[in-house]
Amino acid sequence: MDDTRNHQETTSDEASVAANNNFDEAAELSPEARVAVLEAELAEHKDRLLRALAEAENTRRRAQRERDDATKYAISGFAKELLSAADNLRRALDSLPEAEVGDDRTRSLLAGVAATERELLAVFERHGIRRIDPMGERFDHNLHQAIFEVEHGDRLPGTIVEVLQPGYLLHDRLLRPAMVGVAKPPAKPAEPL
Repeated sequence: MDDTRNHQETTSDEASVAANNNFDEAAELSPEARVAVLEAELAEHKDRLLRALAEAENTRRRAQRERDDATKYAISGFAKELLSAADNLRRALDSLPEAEVGDDRTRSLLAGVAATERELLAVFERHGIRRIDPMGERFDHNLHQAIFEVEHGDRLPGTIVEVLQPGYLLHDRLLRPAMVGVAKPPAKPAEPL
């Protein structure tokens, strides 16, 4: 802290000495030359002022952008923790297809789990969390994580043919990539020797 203050005082003293020298030199010059020297100093000070104002504005904008990002993405850690709950609700629903349900109690239980999942996904949506379920889309390494490739004659290579786990976005940032299986071209038959 003292070094900074000493440096500022030294810089300030040097500026005062330079200004006094310029004033002394200007006093010895003709009036036209003095005006030219003073105009040059004025231009230099004006340039410094404009640069300082621009730097202050840039700092203000950067701080505002960082504050906005902090507000927008503050829930990302909490949201990541809730993703496993959403996954477990989906697994519970997928574990027993509705066609196989025999009694009303089990059907009611599945309806309750489905309602809970819908509500959780609605809360996600209200807070800017979107589910990525890319079945049939082209593979995008920014949103998807390829777990395996499989030969698939009906789909173009690079098309997602299976979604193992959906991904999620928080506004425009990836919370978790979708884990997917991707179609690859059929293997070429080996050429005879």
